[in-house]
Amino acid sequence: MSRDDSIFFSKNCIYFLFNFSKLIWLSFCLHVFPEAIMALCRDLWSRNLLALSLLFYFLLTLDVHARPANMSSSKDKSPATKDENEILPPDHLNGLKMEMDGHLNKDFHQEVFLGKEMDDFEEDSEPKQNRKKLIEIFTKVDVNKDRSVSAKEMQHWIVEKTKEHFKEAMEENKNSFRAVDPDGDGYVTWNEYKVKFLASKGFNETEVTDKIKKKEELKLDEETQEVLESLKDRWFQADNPPADQRLDEEEFLSFLHPEHSKGMLRYMVKEIVRDLDQDRDWKLTLSEFISLPVGTVENQQGQDIDDDWVKERKKEFEEVIDSDRDGIVTMNELEEYMDPMNEHNALNEAKQMIAVADENQNHRLELEEILRYSEYFTGSKLMDYARNVHEEF
Repeated sequence: MSRDDSIFFSKNCIYFLFNFSKLIWLSFCLHVFPEAIMALCRDLWSRNLLALSLLFYFLLTLDVHARPANMSSSKDKSPATKDENEILPPDHLNGLKMEMDGHLNKDFHQEVFLGKEMDDFEEDSEPKQNRKKLIEIFTKVDVNKDRSVSAKEMQHWIVEKTKEHFKEAMEENKNSFRAVDPDGDGYVTWNEYKVKFLASKGFNETEVTDKIKKKEELKLDEETQEVLESLKDRWFQADNPPADQRLDEEEFLSFLHPEHSKGMLRYMVKEIVRDLDQDRDWKLTLSEFISLPVGTVENQQGQDIDDDWVKERKKEFEEVIDSDRDGIVTMNELEEYMDPMNEHNALNEAKQMIAVADENQNHRLELEEILRYSEYFTGSKLMDYARNVHEEF
């Protein structure tokens, strides 16, 4: 081999190793950064066919597990940008049993038990600190100080924690409203909101404003157009009589958080029923309620996730939502189930939460029981839950 050939070969080896290290990382980001991988492929094609061949072999051998499409509240979902969070109605609403898209709220028990203190209990928190905080909460729930929690005490606590979420939403709404009220006149028109929404999606705010003023057509992709149409329907539902086609701060709160308005809560229920109701009778059967698309599964792990999801929805339908046990859920039943300020619901929820941890079957919760079932109440599992309980208590 000549000196030039050796240099050429060495350069290619170095280049190949450099790019292959990038490929290992990019392969894990396949679903997140497909454009980056394609750009690298084009680069490799022009420089090194061997590396490209190895890339395709590596990607084809990856074990990519399909996941059900019904994981709307999963924590590994890519978060929206800050601007979008400020002005878009969130799918997840704290203290509501269902998401906006009809999926069950996986964190509901923790939200109504912890309120605004939910962030204090993280998975990697110190168990001893979590135990101490949980004991402090127990002493607050135990109003009559008899060292046990009754259903009535738990009901009162749930209502108070739900009010905390309401107050938090109202505070967030003040900032959100200011973000979409550019002239500060205390009202937001649909066009003002549309400009801010499209700007959060990457459109040029000045150009969009100019086109709207001139009543020129906006060139939007199909997905963005569908979202806009849905938001517009919701916008006009939040416009309280007499309708003036603009929202004040209170109406904007109903737009972002329908749980704050009976009318908007009913509208949200109607949207959920419409999405699930297959025979268009505005009622839900069990089969309709469990038939949200669960995706395609390619392995046993994925199948187990689907099966657990169906069991969970079936149990919620039969034991909680279908209050008269006739096998049909009406819009009124679903609305009662969704209403976070329904005190009857709070009492039922209190009884269910007690039943989960009530090992001695006295229909009350002792501190040891709550600590033993801490994962249910707080989302975090405590180790050595009973150690020094009485000393700390």
